[in-house]
Order: sequence, then C-alpha cells, then structure tokens
Amino acid sequence: MSKGQGEFDRILEELNRGGEGAAERLWELVYAELRALANRKLEALPPGQTLQSTALVNEAWLKLSGGGSGWESRAQFFGAAARAMRNILVDRARRRDRLRHGGALRRVPLTGVEMAELGAEEGLVELDEALARLERADPRAAEVVSLRYFAGLTIEETTRVLSRSRASVERDWAWARAWLRRELTEALGGESERAG
Repeated sequence: MSKGQGEFDRILEELNRGGEGAAERLWELVYAELRALANRKLEALPPGQTLQSTALVNEAWLKLSGGGSGWESRAQFFGAAARAMRNILVDRARRRDRLRHGGALRRVPLTGVEMAELGAEEGLVELDEALARLERADPRAAEVVSLRYFAGLTIEETTRVLSRSRASVERDWAWARAWLRRELTEALGGESERAG
C-alpha cells in the first residue's frame, strides 16, 4: 500500500468516526486529484463550456460532504465523486436543454461514436439514461464506466481505485462500451421510427 493510500485510509476511518477536521484533511488530500479528473472530463466537452474544473470539483465536494461519509474505501469515495460529477454535468445539460429548447430534449445520433466522443453536452442526458440501465444490468461494469468516463480515470487508475486486475477492468470497459453503444443506437433508432 502506498503512503498516500495509507494516509487516505487513515483519514477516511477518522472521518467515519466523526473525527474533528477529518473532512478538511480529506479535502486537502484529494483536491488536486479531483481537479485533474474534472479537467480531463471538461476537456472532452465542446468549446464554449462555462463550467470550470474548480467549480465542478467544489460542487461535487459539496454533494459528497453533504450526504455524510460512510465510504469504506478509496474505490467507494472515487465512485461517489464520479457519480457526483456525472449528476452535476447531466443536470446542467438538462437545464440547458430546457432553456434552449422549450423543455424538449433533443436526441443526437451517436451511432459508431466512441465513448470519448460522447462528451458533448447534448448526449449527456441520453448517456445518463443508458448508464442507469447498465447499473441495473451490470453494476460492476457501470462502476468502471463511471470512473473511466465521468471521473476521467485511466485504466490503470481505475484498477487501483477498484483494487481489481487490469484484465478485469479492460473486459468490463469493453463490454460496457459495446452495451451502451447498442442501447443508445436502439433508443435512437426506436425514436426515429416513431417519428417517421
């Protein structure tokens, strides 16, 4: 276990016991890492994005610290951080769609698109809905997607956070991407048939 991992575990245990100042120490320990993750995620969004990585991290931290801790591991913490960032970005996309389009959500064709290209705000709502279905079908694969896509972790970082083998994470990542691509294609195809 690395020194940083040991310190993270110690602070997390202290936080769960209600230790005074533990939340602030955890914030100091993870801030730079969360900001790097937010930077990677925001870089995938189209130009003109007004949300800055600092604001995304701060908003995610407010969501994380507002719901109490209860995290038992680094994987749970970063999974919660990924979900918080995902929810923030999806909520912003929904709010923008309501304002721009009178409340009508616009479908964007995503056939043949790689996961990295799904960062366009217009596709976040559809991706979020498909990811919710994936979470019901295969929670392990959905966790990998949340960490890789919404938290911006690399395969190597994901294996460390989840304490899983690289082969297992790569397998779940490949399967989840194919599953999501099929779900998004079917959803968009079904909509165009109804419209036509």
